[in-house]
Amino acid sequence: MEPERTPKIVGVIWGLLVLNTLGSAGAVTIVPLPRSLIQMVTMGSLVAAFALALVINARLRVRPNAYVFLLTLLLVSSVISSAHLESGFGALFRCFRLTLFVGTLWLLSRWWDGGLTFVRHHIRMYFAVLGSVALGLAISPGAALPDLYGGRLVGALWPLTPPQIGQYAAVIIGLTALLLLGRRIDRTSAAVVIVPSLVLLALTHTRTATLGLLLGLVLAIGSLLMTSSAARRFFTWSVAIAAVAAVGFAGALQAWFLRGQSKDNFSSLTGRAKVWDALLAAPRTTGEKWFGVGLGDKSFGGLPIDNSWLAVYNEQGLIGVSLVAAFIVVLGGVALLRPPSLQRACAIFLISYCAIASYTEAGLGDASPYLLHLALAVSLLAAPAEAPALGTPAVPRPRVPRWAQRSEVR
Repeated sequence: MEPERTPKIVGVIWGLLVLNTLGSAGAVTIVPLPRSLIQMVTMGSLVAAFALALVINARLRVRPNAYVFLLTLLLVSSVISSAHLESGFGALFRCFRLTLFVGTLWLLSRWWDGGLTFVRHHIRMYFAVLGSVALGLAISPGAALPDLYGGRLVGALWPLTPPQIGQYAAVIIGLTALLLLGRRIDRTSAAVVIVPSLVLLALTHTRTATLGLLLGLVLAIGSLLMTSSAARRFFTWSVAIAAVAAVGFAGALQAWFLRGQSKDNFSSLTGRAKVWDALLAAPRTTGEKWFGVGLGDKSFGGLPIDNSWLAVYNEQGLIGVSLVAAFIVVLGGVALLRPPSLQRACAIFLISYCAIASYTEAGLGDASPYLLHLALAVSLLAAPAEAPALGTPAVPRPRVPRWAQRSEVR
């Protein structure tokens, strides 16, 4: 019996989840979009994703997995902390959003079979998002490279910040490079994705995304070195090219990396460290320490926290931090225990990227692209569904003549 095929509508549902996690805050767009309209679109996409997932999985068949189970526990913890309304009624709305997000992942888990189907959906959707960024750059370079962001690339058609664009570009570059390495995509198709994405990543000047891409690829390709000659060749050439670039373009790379900042500003991570120190020094009750103040906008004192662990600590407390750490450790452990494969390499890239980005980006405690990246990693690490075992065919009984059926003793 053949394994169950993934319906095409699943790709639409995954795309709606990506649209929901784009957010509603960012740069000023060419055509002004009211924030209420953007929130209506993003929230509507999540409701539609959940409804479609419920339609195609009406029997509520799910695959048990630790990641979504821990997300469910994080949701329960978030509801408990948000019920006190310290962060206002918006906290309950964010809990409702997280509920639909986690519920949709549960419904989609039925088709997580260790294949590359969801990887292709992921790349297509984020490449479409980057296409809108490139189109905005072509239409209005001034709006796409505003002075407000220091000339860094932003979304001019849909409000996207430089870190968002950098994240999306880095993730699809890494996944496409691994597909090319595994010969699951041809060179022309890979170049169509990788080359423009690299250009957009460079224009964002996003250091976190760049480091996450490089280190994530090193770990992912390293997991294939023992079994893939193509991975060994790629790794060798990459090291050689990186060494030449480090020597020949050291000044340009340093200037790009510093983004015109002073050493003091760079050492404080563009002011992030000051916000982190203030957050950790703020007095907290026992309840706030363990459960947090409820889901909010990932800010403290009006300034962005820009650290997933501190954002979770502020909003979901030590319990939330423990749950987030648990699903990162579980995913990493499962990836290490799997035999070498392309799927495992893609999962390692996604897990390591999210772990690296968590230091300067928030999102591991709420519905976000990072949770979607990790869900993709789970789908890659899932064992294929086993086809039901065929029963032993019945052996036909020999035909017995009627005269033999009669008893010889009368």
